[in-house]
Amino acid sequence: MRIEHIAIWVKDLEKMLQFYEDYFDASASEKYINEKKGFASYFLTMNSECRIELMTRTDIFSRIQGEQFGYAHIAISLGSKEKVDQFTEIFRNDHFEIIGEPRITGDGYYESVILDPEGNRIELTI
Repeated sequence: MRIEHIAIWVKDLEKMLQFYEDYFDASASEKYINEKKGFASYFLTMNSECRIELMTRTDIFSRIQGEQFGYAHIAISLGSKEKVDQFTEIFRNDHFEIIGEPRITGDGYYESVILDPEGNRIELTI
């Protein structure tokens, strides 16, 4: 068994697609549109078997703020401590919020945590 994809509801589908393409070298599928349901999505691939699906729907207007039960973040492995540090600084310089500075966690991971353009948490890790 394996995880095939993870889906994220987004407000601005094109902006979020651009974010993952620009920063994580993601490749997108053709845009899927279901006009009857007001739904559109892209599947993103980033050098792995697990994909991210960015989805939007015309009847979703807001998100719950703060921590909540359920999915908490996406962790993207960058391959080295130096890359985690480098990407953290790139995001900082591009005015994204860094909510967890690079560090070794209690369970031994080296990571930082950023917020994407819509406030979703992304762990940058080795």
